[in-house]
Amino acid sequence: MWNPYLPLAPRERRILGITSVLAVLLIWAGLSGTGLVGPAKLPTPWAVGSAFLRLCWDADRGESLLGWATVYSSYRVFVAALLVVIVGVPLGVAMGASPRVNAALSPLVDPFRSAPVVALLPVLVLWLGIEEALKITFLFLGAVVYLVPMVRDAIVAVPRVYWISARDLGATPFEAVRLALVPIAMPRIADAVIAAVSIMWTYITVAEYVNATKGLGQLIQNAKRFSAMDQMFVGIFVIIALALVTYQIMTRLKQRLFPWETSI
Repeated sequence: MWNPYLPLAPRERRILGITSVLAVLLIWAGLSGTGLVGPAKLPTPWAVGSAFLRLCWDADRGESLLGWATVYSSYRVFVAALLVVIVGVPLGVAMGASPRVNAALSPLVDPFRSAPVVALLPVLVLWLGIEEALKITFLFLGAVVYLVPMVRDAIVAVPRVYWISARDLGATPFEAVRLALVPIAMPRIADAVIAAVSIMWTYITVAEYVNATKGLGQLIQNAKRFSAMDQMFVGIFVIIALALVTYQIMTRLKQRLFPWETSI
């Protein structure tokens, strides 16, 4: 039972996962269906399912409100993720490979991991306005402050023997970093990217709080304004589902790119 190294058969893993989900659904249905918790606080599962179908296709508007909201939110996360990787990974590698760069930038990077990024939203509104640049920048800042230190730590965690071996073979310091440290650290860097993208999904509702005409965050806010709890739950569940799908895709990609590390 208590053995973290005990492998589980895929069938057993699926059964345990499905059982836990069904247990939560049964408890939810029991609380809401029997009236122990009112619909103003907790809608029934079937009410949420009905709201999901209505949002999938709005006959009056002739469009899928949920579909467009998903497209807009996914687009914002995708663009912000590209910027995070382009900026955060090289910066983290530079900090991990150079003690001087790390000493210079750590006071600027490390405190923001504990600072509430949401507090920057009013400042970003003043600087960037209320259009797409604001939303993407907010998602970028919310994730990059976690990615950079994790990439730096991944480089630092590479055993020193690889650096020494590369130097002994005639590599310059920069080549030793590029050809020895970075490839060995790539699985952990991939984990950092996966974590950063997951963090963006937790911030999507805040990013779309300001002047969003479409998006899952805007859908949830509209539902809250009209006390439509069933639609709020739909938006929340779709965000959770998208975050899970994104995580699974990136994890599978990591397994393909670094099979030696994921098979250990």
